[in-house]
Amino acid sequence: MGLKSVLLLAAENAALKGAKVGGMADVIGDLPAALEQVDIAASVLMPGYGFLASRHGAALVAEFTVPFRDGHWSMRLSILPHPKAQSARIYLIDGPSLDAAPSALYHQSSPLRPFADDADRFALFGAAAATALCNGLVPMPDVLHLHDWHLGAFALLRAFDPRYLALRDTPAVLTVHNLALQGTRPLAQESSSLAAWFPALFASLDGAQLALLADRRYGGCINPLRAAINLVDRVHLVSPHYCEEVLLPSRPEAGFIGGESLELDLARHRDRGTLVGILNGCNYDNDGAEGQSGRPTTSELVRTIKRTLIRVQAHRREVAAVDFIAAARLPELFDNEQAFVISSVGRLTAQKVQILRQRRGSGETVLEALLAQLRDWRPDARLIMLGSGDEGIGREFQAIAALQDNFLFINHYDEALSEALYLRGDLFLMPSSFEPCGISQMLAMRAGQPCLVHAVGGLVDTVSHGHNGWSFQGETPLAQGEALLARLAELLPLVGSDTWRRVAANAVASRFDWPAQARQYANKLYS
Repeated sequence: MGLKSVLLLAAENAALKGAKVGGMADVIGDLPAALEQVDIAASVLMPGYGFLASRHGAALVAEFTVPFRDGHWSMRLSILPHPKAQSARIYLIDGPSLDAAPSALYHQSSPLRPFADDADRFALFGAAAATALCNGLVPMPDVLHLHDWHLGAFALLRAFDPRYLALRDTPAVLTVHNLALQGTRPLAQESSSLAAWFPALFASLDGAQLALLADRRYGGCINPLRAAINLVDRVHLVSPHYCEEVLLPSRPEAGFIGGESLELDLARHRDRGTLVGILNGCNYDNDGAEGQSGRPTTSELVRTIKRTLIRVQAHRREVAAVDFIAAARLPELFDNEQAFVISSVGRLTAQKVQILRQRRGSGETVLEALLAQLRDWRPDARLIMLGSGDEGIGREFQAIAALQDNFLFINHYDEALSEALYLRGDLFLMPSSFEPCGISQMLAMRAGQPCLVHAVGGLVDTVSHGHNGWSFQGETPLAQGEALLARLAELLPLVGSDTWRRVAANAVASRFDWPAQARQYANKLYS
Protein backbone atom coordinates (compact mmCIF):
# COMPACT_ATOMS: atom_id res chain seq x y z
CA MET A 1 0.00 0.00 0.00
CA GLY A 2 1.44 3.41 -0.99
CA LEU A 3 1.81 6.52 1.08
CA LYS A 4 -1.23 8.67 1.72
CA SER A 5 -0.90 11.82 -0.40
CA VAL A 6 -1.55 15.40 0.68
CA LEU A 7 -1.15 18.54 -1.41
CA LEU A 8 -0.26 21.70 0.49
CA LEU A 9 -1.51 24.82 -1.35
CA ALA A 10 0.15 27.93 0.06
CA ALA A 11 1.64 31.33 -0.69
CA GLU A 12 5.00 30.74 1.01
CA ASN A 13 7.55 27.98 1.51
CA ALA A 14 10.76 28.26 3.53
CA ALA A 15 12.15 25.19 1.75
CA LEU A 16 12.88 27.54 -1.18
CA LYS A 17 15.22 30.49 -0.77
CA GLY A 18 13.31 33.69 -1.39
CA ALA A 19 9.87 32.22 -0.67
CA LYS A 20 9.54 33.16 3.00
CA VAL A 21 7.88 36.15 4.64
CA GLY A 22 6.24 34.81 7.81
CA GLY A 23 5.75 31.74 9.97
CA MET A 24 3.53 30.03 7.40
CA ALA A 25 6.64 29.53 5.27
CA ASP A 26 8.39 27.63 8.07
CA VAL A 27 5.42 25.29 8.41
CA ILE A 28 5.20 24.60 4.67
CA GLY A 29 8.96 24.11 4.54
CA ASP A 30 9.19 21.67 7.45
CA LEU A 31 5.91 19.77 7.31
CA PRO A 32 6.59 17.46 4.31
CA ALA A 33 9.65 15.87 5.95
CA ALA A 34 7.77 15.38 9.22
CA LEU A 35 4.72 13.88 7.49
CA GLU A 36 6.94 11.51 5.53
CA GLN A 37 7.87 9.90 8.86
CA VAL A 38 4.20 9.00 9.42
CA ASP A 39 3.70 7.61 5.89
CA ILE A 40 2.22 10.73 4.28
CA ALA A 41 3.65 12.22 1.08
CA ALA A 42 3.02 15.97 1.21
CA SER A 43 3.81 17.91 -1.95
CA VAL A 44 3.45 21.69 -2.29
CA LEU A 45 1.66 23.77 -4.93
CA MET A 46 2.41 27.50 -4.84
CA PRO A 47 3.01 30.55 -7.04
CA GLY A 48 6.47 30.75 -8.61
CA TYR A 49 6.37 34.56 -8.42
CA GLY A 50 8.35 34.82 -11.65
CA PHE A 51 11.72 33.96 -10.09
CA LEU A 52 11.52 30.81 -7.95
CA ALA A 53 11.51 28.35 -10.87
CA SER A 54 14.68 29.73 -12.45
CA ARG A 55 16.42 30.31 -9.13
CA HIS A 56 15.90 26.70 -8.03
CA GLY A 57 16.23 24.96 -11.40
CA ALA A 58 12.61 23.78 -11.63
CA ALA A 59 11.70 21.92 -14.81
CA LEU A 60 8.90 23.29 -16.98
CA VAL A 61 6.30 20.53 -17.40
CA ALA A 62 3.28 22.26 -18.93
CA GLU A 63 1.81 25.43 -20.35
CA PHE A 64 -1.93 25.84 -19.94
CA THR A 65 -4.69 28.44 -19.93
CA VAL A 66 -6.96 29.45 -17.07
CA PRO A 67 -10.42 31.04 -17.31
CA PHE A 68 -10.14 34.31 -15.39
CA ARG A 69 -11.93 37.65 -15.66
CA ASP A 70 -13.39 37.72 -19.21
CA GLY A 71 -10.73 35.65 -20.94
CA HIS A 72 -8.20 32.83 -20.73
CA TRP A 73 -4.84 33.54 -19.12
CA SER A 74 -1.60 31.74 -20.02
CA MET A 75 0.18 29.91 -17.18
CA ARG A 76 3.26 27.73 -16.78
CA LEU A 77 3.70 24.78 -14.42
CA SER A 78 7.17 23.76 -13.21
CA ILE A 79 8.27 21.03 -10.83
CA LEU A 80 11.28 20.27 -8.63
CA PRO A 81 12.05 17.67 -5.95
CA HIS A 82 11.36 18.74 -2.40
CA PRO A 83 14.77 19.38 -0.79
CA LYS A 84 13.72 17.89 2.56
CA ALA A 85 11.31 15.06 1.70
CA GLN A 86 12.08 12.30 -0.80
CA SER A 87 8.40 11.50 -1.43
CA ALA A 88 7.35 15.11 -2.04
CA ARG A 89 7.47 17.51 -4.97
CA ILE A 90 7.14 21.28 -5.25
CA TYR A 91 4.92 22.58 -8.07
CA LEU A 92 5.27 26.21 -9.15
CA ILE A 93 2.66 28.10 -11.18
CA ASP A 94 3.85 31.15 -13.08
CA GLY A 95 2.32 33.82 -15.26
CA PRO A 96 2.93 37.55 -15.72
CA SER A 97 0.16 38.49 -13.28
CA LEU A 98 1.68 36.32 -10.54
CA ASP A 99 5.15 37.86 -10.71
CA ALA A 100 6.73 39.52 -7.67
CA ALA A 101 10.07 41.07 -6.92
CA PRO A 102 12.50 38.68 -5.19
CA SER A 103 12.24 39.10 -1.40
CA ALA A 104 8.89 40.92 -1.79
CA LEU A 105 6.25 38.25 -2.37
CA TYR A 106 3.35 40.52 -1.47
CA HIS A 107 2.30 43.89 -2.88
CA GLN A 108 1.63 46.92 -0.70
CA SER A 109 -1.72 48.17 -2.01
CA SER A 110 -3.12 51.64 -1.47
CA PRO A 111 -4.82 52.11 1.94
CA LEU A 112 -7.96 52.96 -0.04
CA ARG A 113 -7.87 49.51 -1.74
CA PRO A 114 -6.54 47.10 0.91
CA PHE A 115 -5.46 43.67 -0.39
CA ALA A 116 -6.45 44.68 -3.96
CA ASP A 117 -3.27 43.64 -5.79
CA ASP A 118 -2.64 40.47 -3.81
CA ALA A 119 -6.31 39.48 -3.92
CA ASP A 120 -6.15 39.66 -7.72
CA ARG A 121 -3.03 37.50 -7.82
CA PHE A 122 -4.28 34.85 -5.43
CA ALA A 123 -7.68 34.66 -7.09
CA LEU A 124 -5.82 33.91 -10.33
CA PHE A 125 -3.56 31.43 -8.53
CA GLY A 126 -6.62 29.67 -7.09
CA ALA A 127 -8.12 29.31 -10.56
CA ALA A 128 -4.79 28.12 -11.97
CA ALA A 129 -4.34 25.55 -9.18
CA ALA A 130 -7.88 24.25 -9.68
CA THR A 131 -7.32 24.00 -13.45
CA ALA A 132 -3.97 22.21 -13.07
CA LEU A 133 -5.50 19.63 -10.74
CA CYS A 134 -8.63 19.00 -12.81
CA ASN A 135 -6.58 18.71 -16.00
CA GLY A 136 -4.26 16.14 -14.43
CA LEU A 137 -1.19 18.39 -14.63
CA VAL A 138 -0.79 18.03 -10.86
CA PRO A 139 -1.76 14.62 -9.43
CA MET A 140 -4.98 14.69 -7.43
CA PRO A 141 -4.06 13.89 -3.79
CA ASP A 142 -6.01 12.09 -1.08
CA VAL A 143 -6.35 15.40 0.83
CA LEU A 144 -6.19 19.04 -0.28
CA HIS A 145 -4.62 21.19 2.45
CA LEU A 146 -5.23 24.93 2.00
CA HIS A 147 -3.40 27.66 3.92
CA ASP A 148 -4.77 31.08 4.92
CA TRP A 149 -6.91 33.56 2.96
CA HIS A 150 -4.78 33.21 -0.16
CA LEU A 151 -6.65 29.99 -1.03
CA GLY A 152 -10.15 31.39 -0.49
CA ALA A 153 -10.77 31.60 -4.24
CA PHE A 154 -9.69 27.97 -4.66
CA ALA A 155 -12.17 26.88 -1.96
CA LEU A 156 -14.91 28.91 -3.67
CA LEU A 157 -14.25 27.38 -7.09
CA ARG A 158 -14.12 23.88 -5.63
CA ALA A 159 -17.48 24.37 -3.94
CA PHE A 160 -19.52 26.22 -6.56
CA ASP A 161 -17.96 26.27 -10.04
CA PRO A 162 -19.15 23.36 -12.24
CA ARG A 163 -15.88 23.46 -14.19
CA TYR A 164 -14.08 22.10 -11.12
CA LEU A 165 -16.48 19.36 -10.04
CA ALA A 166 -13.62 16.86 -9.85
CA LEU A 167 -12.20 18.68 -6.81
CA ARG A 168 -15.27 17.93 -4.71
CA ASP A 169 -14.41 14.24 -4.49
CA THR A 170 -11.24 15.10 -2.54
CA PRO A 171 -11.54 16.25 1.10
CA ALA A 172 -10.21 19.75 1.78
CA VAL A 173 -8.84 21.09 5.05
CA LEU A 174 -7.72 24.62 5.93
CA THR A 175 -4.96 25.84 8.23
CA VAL A 176 -5.42 29.39 9.54
CA HIS A 177 -2.04 30.86 10.42
CA ASN A 178 -3.29 34.38 11.08
CA LEU A 179 -7.00 35.10 11.47
CA ALA A 180 -6.43 38.87 11.33
CA LEU A 181 -5.47 38.76 7.62
CA GLN A 182 -8.66 37.97 5.69
CA GLY A 183 -8.16 39.42 2.19
CA THR A 184 -11.50 41.26 2.12
CA ARG A 185 -12.52 42.79 -1.24
CA PRO A 186 -15.77 44.03 -2.81
CA LEU A 187 -18.23 41.53 -4.24
CA ALA A 188 -18.68 43.65 -7.37
CA GLN A 189 -18.27 47.08 -9.00
CA GLU A 190 -14.48 47.08 -8.62
CA SER A 191 -11.66 45.72 -10.77
CA SER A 192 -10.44 43.71 -7.78
CA SER A 193 -13.66 41.93 -6.86
CA LEU A 194 -15.39 38.56 -7.04
CA ALA A 195 -17.56 39.69 -9.98
CA ALA A 196 -14.46 40.82 -11.89
CA TRP A 197 -12.48 37.64 -11.25
CA PHE A 198 -15.22 35.10 -11.97
CA PRO A 199 -18.13 36.90 -13.71
CA ALA A 200 -20.11 33.80 -14.73
CA LEU A 201 -19.76 32.19 -11.32
CA PHE A 202 -20.75 35.40 -9.54
CA ALA A 203 -23.90 35.68 -11.65
CA SER A 204 -24.89 32.10 -10.74
CA LEU A 205 -24.51 32.35 -6.94
CA ASP A 206 -27.74 32.38 -4.94
CA GLY A 207 -28.35 34.19 -1.65
CA ALA A 208 -27.45 31.23 0.56
CA GLN A 209 -24.15 30.73 -1.25
CA LEU A 210 -23.27 34.42 -1.10
CA ALA A 211 -24.03 34.39 2.63
CA LEU A 212 -21.17 31.94 3.14
CA LEU A 213 -18.69 34.30 1.45
CA ALA A 214 -19.84 37.70 2.66
CA ASP A 215 -17.73 39.71 5.08
CA ARG A 216 -19.59 40.20 8.36
CA ARG A 217 -18.07 43.63 9.01
CA TYR A 218 -18.02 45.22 5.57
CA GLY A 219 -21.23 45.14 3.56
CA GLY A 220 -21.04 44.19 -0.10
CA CYS A 221 -17.67 42.46 0.31
CA ILE A 222 -16.28 38.96 -0.08
CA ASN A 223 -14.11 37.61 2.71
CA PRO A 224 -11.77 34.97 1.20
CA LEU A 225 -10.76 33.58 4.60
CA ARG A 226 -14.38 33.23 5.69
CA ALA A 227 -15.19 31.55 2.37
CA ALA A 228 -12.42 29.02 2.94
CA ILE A 229 -13.51 28.35 6.52
CA ASN A 230 -17.11 27.76 5.47
CA LEU A 231 -16.36 25.69 2.38
CA VAL A 232 -13.74 23.18 3.61
CA ASP A 233 -14.33 19.96 5.52
CA ARG A 234 -12.09 20.69 8.49
CA VAL A 235 -10.32 23.75 9.96
CA HIS A 236 -7.00 23.76 11.80
CA LEU A 237 -5.68 26.50 14.10
CA VAL A 238 -1.96 26.46 14.84
CA SER A 239 -2.08 26.04 18.62
CA PRO A 240 -4.61 24.58 21.08
CA HIS A 241 -4.91 27.79 23.13
CA TYR A 242 -5.44 29.96 20.04
CA CYS A 243 -8.07 27.47 18.89
CA GLU A 244 -10.05 28.38 22.03
CA GLU A 245 -9.42 32.14 21.80
CA VAL A 246 -10.84 32.44 18.28
CA LEU A 247 -14.24 31.16 19.43
CA LEU A 248 -14.71 34.42 21.35
CA PRO A 249 -15.32 37.85 19.78
CA SER A 250 -12.41 40.26 19.72
CA ARG A 251 -12.41 43.11 22.26
CA PRO A 252 -9.59 45.41 21.16
CA GLU A 253 -10.37 47.95 23.88
CA ALA A 254 -9.67 45.22 26.42
CA GLY A 255 -6.54 44.07 24.62
CA PHE A 256 -8.12 40.77 23.49
CA ILE A 257 -7.96 39.63 19.87
CA GLY A 258 -10.17 36.60 19.27
CA GLY A 259 -12.28 35.49 16.33
CA GLU A 260 -12.07 38.77 14.39
CA SER A 261 -15.72 38.41 13.21
CA LEU A 262 -15.24 34.73 12.27
CA GLU A 263 -16.02 33.23 15.69
CA LEU A 264 -19.52 32.01 14.70
CA ASP A 265 -18.20 30.24 11.60
CA LEU A 266 -15.45 28.58 13.64
CA ALA A 267 -17.96 27.63 16.35
CA ARG A 268 -19.98 25.70 13.76
CA HIS A 269 -16.88 23.65 12.99
CA ARG A 270 -16.35 23.09 16.71
CA ASP A 271 -19.94 21.87 17.09
CA ARG A 272 -19.44 19.44 14.19
CA GLY A 273 -16.14 18.20 15.64
CA THR A 274 -14.20 19.58 12.66
CA LEU A 275 -12.19 22.30 14.44
CA VAL A 276 -8.68 21.21 15.40
CA GLY A 277 -5.90 22.93 17.35
CA ILE A 278 -2.41 21.54 16.65
CA LEU A 279 0.74 23.41 17.64
CA ASN A 280 3.32 24.14 14.96
CA GLY A 281 6.62 22.34 15.36
CA CYS A 282 10.30 23.20 15.45
CA ASN A 283 13.31 21.27 14.15
CA TYR A 284 15.92 20.00 16.61
CA ASP A 285 18.66 18.72 14.33
CA ASN A 286 21.25 18.15 17.06
CA ASP A 287 19.03 16.98 19.88
CA GLY A 288 20.16 18.46 23.16
CA ALA A 289 23.17 20.14 21.54
CA GLU A 290 21.76 23.54 20.69
CA GLY A 291 21.82 25.73 23.78
CA GLN A 292 24.65 28.08 24.48
CA SER A 293 27.40 25.81 23.13
CA GLY A 294 27.46 27.80 19.89
CA ARG A 295 26.95 31.17 21.59
CA PRO A 296 28.69 33.92 19.59
CA THR A 297 30.78 36.50 21.37
CA THR A 298 29.60 40.10 21.46
CA SER A 299 32.29 40.97 18.91
CA GLU A 300 31.02 38.28 16.54
CA LEU A 301 27.47 39.60 16.93
CA VAL A 302 28.67 43.12 16.08
CA ARG A 303 30.40 41.82 12.95
CA THR A 304 27.20 40.04 11.88
CA ILE A 305 25.19 43.23 12.39
CA LYS A 306 27.72 45.19 10.32
CA ARG A 307 27.56 42.64 7.48
CA THR A 308 23.76 42.87 7.48
CA LEU A 309 23.76 46.66 7.33
CA ILE A 310 26.30 46.70 4.50
CA ARG A 311 24.45 44.02 2.54
CA VAL A 312 21.10 45.83 2.63
CA GLN A 313 22.74 49.05 1.44
CA ALA A 314 24.44 47.39 -1.52
CA HIS A 315 21.48 47.95 -3.86
CA ARG A 316 20.61 51.46 -2.66
CA ARG A 317 21.80 54.82 -3.87
CA GLU A 318 21.35 56.42 -0.44
CA VAL A 319 21.88 55.21 3.11
CA ALA A 320 18.64 54.87 5.07
CA ALA A 321 18.60 56.98 8.22
CA VAL A 322 17.65 54.00 10.38
CA ASP A 323 20.68 52.06 9.11
CA PHE A 324 22.99 55.04 9.61
CA ILE A 325 21.80 55.32 13.23
CA ALA A 326 22.35 51.60 13.82
CA ALA A 327 25.84 51.64 12.32
CA ALA A 328 26.85 54.76 14.26
CA ARG A 329 25.54 53.30 17.50
CA LEU A 330 27.40 49.96 17.27
CA PRO A 331 30.79 50.98 18.80
CA GLU A 332 29.25 52.46 21.95
CA LEU A 333 26.64 49.75 22.32
CA PHE A 334 29.02 46.87 22.75
CA ASP A 335 32.20 48.01 24.41
CA ASN A 336 31.67 45.20 26.95
CA GLU A 337 31.88 41.55 25.86
CA GLN A 338 29.58 40.60 28.77
CA ALA A 339 26.84 43.07 27.85
CA PHE A 340 23.35 41.90 28.83
CA VAL A 341 21.21 41.62 25.69
CA ILE A 342 17.44 41.53 25.41
CA SER A 343 16.66 40.43 21.87
CA SER A 344 13.49 40.68 19.80
CA VAL A 345 13.02 39.25 16.31
CA GLY A 346 9.78 39.47 14.33
CA ARG A 347 7.66 41.32 11.82
CA LEU A 348 7.12 44.98 12.53
CA THR A 349 3.33 44.99 12.84
CA ALA A 350 0.77 46.18 15.37
CA GLN A 351 0.22 42.54 16.35
CA LYS A 352 3.84 42.18 17.41
CA VAL A 353 4.68 45.54 19.00
CA GLN A 354 1.50 47.45 19.84
CA ILE A 355 2.01 46.84 23.57
CA LEU A 356 5.44 48.51 23.36
CA ARG A 357 3.85 51.56 21.72
CA GLN A 358 1.32 52.22 24.50
CA ARG A 359 1.72 55.65 26.14
CA ARG A 360 1.88 55.79 29.91
CA GLY A 361 0.60 58.62 32.10
CA SER A 362 4.01 60.27 31.94
CA GLY A 363 3.77 60.49 28.15
CA GLU A 364 6.58 58.01 27.47
CA THR A 365 5.91 54.78 25.64
CA VAL A 366 6.28 51.36 27.24
CA LEU A 367 9.34 50.84 25.02
CA GLU A 368 10.96 54.03 26.33
CA ALA A 369 10.17 53.03 29.91
CA LEU A 370 11.70 49.59 29.32
CA LEU A 371 14.91 51.19 28.03
CA ALA A 372 15.07 53.45 31.09
CA GLN A 373 14.58 50.41 33.30
CA LEU A 374 17.50 48.66 31.62
CA ARG A 375 19.73 51.73 31.93
CA ASP A 376 18.99 52.10 35.64
CA TRP A 377 19.71 48.41 36.23
CA ARG A 378 23.00 48.05 34.32
CA PRO A 379 24.84 50.51 32.07
CA ASP A 380 25.77 47.72 29.65
CA ALA A 381 22.23 46.29 29.26
CA ARG A 382 20.94 46.55 25.69
CA LEU A 383 17.79 45.92 23.66
CA ILE A 384 18.32 44.76 20.05
CA MET A 385 15.24 44.61 17.82
CA LEU A 386 15.35 43.05 14.35
CA GLY A 387 12.36 43.31 12.04
CA SER A 388 10.68 45.01 9.12
CA GLY A 389 7.12 45.71 8.08
CA ASP A 390 4.95 48.71 8.93
CA GLU A 391 6.73 51.88 7.78
CA GLY A 392 5.04 54.11 10.36
CA ILE A 393 6.11 51.88 13.23
CA GLY A 394 9.59 51.74 11.71
CA ARG A 395 9.88 55.53 11.75
CA GLU A 396 8.62 55.64 15.34
CA PHE A 397 11.22 53.13 16.55
CA GLN A 398 13.90 54.84 14.47
CA ALA A 399 13.26 58.09 16.35
CA ILE A 400 13.50 56.30 19.70
CA ALA A 401 16.74 54.56 18.64
CA ALA A 402 18.26 57.93 17.74
CA LEU A 403 17.73 59.18 21.31
CA GLN A 404 18.28 56.03 23.39
CA ASP A 405 21.88 54.83 23.59
CA ASN A 406 20.93 51.33 24.78
CA PHE A 407 18.55 50.51 21.90
CA LEU A 408 19.64 49.09 18.54
CA PHE A 409 16.84 48.93 15.97
CA ILE A 410 17.62 47.09 12.73
CA ASN A 411 14.77 47.64 10.30
CA HIS A 412 15.34 44.51 8.19
CA TYR A 413 14.97 40.76 8.38
CA ASP A 414 18.15 38.73 8.00
CA GLU A 415 18.36 34.99 8.62
CA ALA A 416 22.01 34.96 9.76
CA LEU A 417 21.53 37.89 12.11
CA SER A 418 18.35 36.46 13.59
CA GLU A 419 20.18 33.21 14.33
CA ALA A 420 23.03 35.15 15.96
CA LEU A 421 20.53 37.04 18.14
CA TYR A 422 18.80 33.82 19.20
CA LEU A 423 22.17 32.45 20.28
CA ARG A 424 23.69 35.56 21.84
CA GLY A 425 20.65 37.09 23.56
CA ASP A 426 20.15 36.68 27.30
CA LEU A 427 16.38 37.25 27.33
CA PHE A 428 14.01 37.08 24.35
CA LEU A 429 11.11 39.54 24.32
CA MET A 430 7.85 38.64 22.53
CA PRO A 431 5.05 41.05 23.56
CA SER A 432 2.53 40.07 20.84
CA SER A 433 -1.03 41.32 21.32
CA PHE A 434 -2.12 37.96 19.89
CA GLU A 435 -0.06 35.04 18.63
CA PRO A 436 -1.63 32.10 16.77
CA CYS A 437 1.45 29.97 17.41
CA GLY A 438 4.75 31.80 17.17
CA ILE A 439 8.04 30.34 16.02
CA SER A 440 10.48 32.95 17.34
CA GLN A 441 10.03 31.89 20.95
CA MET A 442 10.70 28.26 19.99
CA LEU A 443 13.89 29.22 18.16
CA ALA A 444 15.08 31.35 21.07
CA MET A 445 14.39 28.57 23.57
CA ARG A 446 16.10 26.03 21.33
CA ALA A 447 19.18 28.27 21.46
CA GLY A 448 19.06 28.39 25.27
CA GLN A 449 17.51 31.84 25.62
CA PRO A 450 14.56 32.09 28.03
CA CYS A 451 11.62 34.23 26.87
CA LEU A 452 9.40 36.93 28.32
CA VAL A 453 6.06 36.73 26.49
CA HIS A 454 2.48 37.92 26.59
CA ALA A 455 0.36 34.98 27.77
CA VAL A 456 -1.77 34.54 24.64
CA GLY A 457 -2.26 31.94 21.90
CA GLY A 458 0.62 29.62 21.16
CA LEU A 459 2.83 31.47 23.65
CA VAL A 460 0.72 29.92 26.41
CA ASP A 461 1.29 26.46 24.89
CA THR A 462 5.08 26.86 24.70
CA VAL A 463 6.24 29.18 27.51
CA SER A 464 5.39 28.07 31.05
CA HIS A 465 5.80 30.91 33.53
CA GLY A 466 8.65 30.25 35.95
CA HIS A 467 9.56 26.94 34.31
CA ASN A 468 11.08 27.58 30.86
CA GLY A 469 10.40 31.32 30.63
CA TRP A 470 8.18 34.06 31.99
CA SER A 471 4.91 35.68 30.96
CA PHE A 472 2.69 38.67 31.69
CA GLN A 473 -0.92 39.66 30.99
CA GLY A 474 -3.33 42.54 31.53
CA GLU A 475 -6.92 43.64 30.93
CA THR A 476 -6.13 46.46 28.47
CA PRO A 477 -3.23 47.16 26.09
CA LEU A 478 -1.78 49.72 28.52
CA ALA A 479 -2.24 47.34 31.45
CA GLN A 480 -0.39 44.70 29.44
CA GLY A 481 2.46 47.15 28.92
CA GLU A 482 2.58 47.94 32.64
CA ALA A 483 2.56 44.20 33.43
CA LEU A 484 5.48 43.70 31.04
CA LEU A 485 7.49 46.39 32.85
CA ALA A 486 6.58 44.98 36.27
CA ARG A 487 7.61 41.47 35.24
CA LEU A 488 10.91 42.72 33.83
CA ALA A 489 11.58 44.56 37.10
CA GLU A 490 11.15 41.22 38.91
CA LEU A 491 13.42 39.36 36.48
CA LEU A 492 16.45 41.62 36.17
CA PRO A 493 17.67 40.99 39.78
CA LEU A 494 17.52 37.25 39.01
CA VAL A 495 20.01 37.42 36.11
CA GLY A 496 22.90 35.01 36.80
CA SER A 497 21.13 33.35 39.73
CA ASP A 498 20.38 29.64 40.14
CA THR A 499 16.75 30.41 39.28
CA TRP A 500 17.76 32.06 36.00
CA ARG A 501 20.06 29.20 35.06
CA ARG A 502 17.34 26.64 35.86
CA VAL A 503 14.79 28.42 33.64
CA ALA A 504 17.36 28.75 30.83
CA ALA A 505 18.16 25.02 31.09
CA ASN A 506 14.46 24.16 30.95
CA ALA A 507 14.06 26.41 27.90
CA VAL A 508 16.71 24.57 25.90
CA ALA A 509 15.32 21.21 27.03
CA SER A 510 11.77 22.06 25.88
CA ARG A 511 10.66 20.16 22.79
CA PHE A 512 7.96 21.02 20.25
CA ASP A 513 9.24 18.66 17.60
CA TRP A 514 7.65 18.23 14.20
CA PRO A 515 7.40 14.41 14.27
CA ALA A 516 5.04 14.59 17.27
CA GLN A 517 2.95 17.28 15.58
CA ALA A 518 2.88 15.30 12.30
CA ARG A 519 1.22 12.39 14.08
CA GLN A 520 -1.53 14.78 15.18
CA TYR A 521 -1.95 15.98 11.59
CA ALA A 522 -2.36 12.38 10.49
CA ASN A 523 -4.85 11.47 13.23
CA LYS A 524 -6.86 14.66 13.68
CA LEU A 525 -6.68 16.54 10.38
CA TYR A 526 -6.23 14.03 7.56
CA SER A 527 -8.09 11.00 8.91
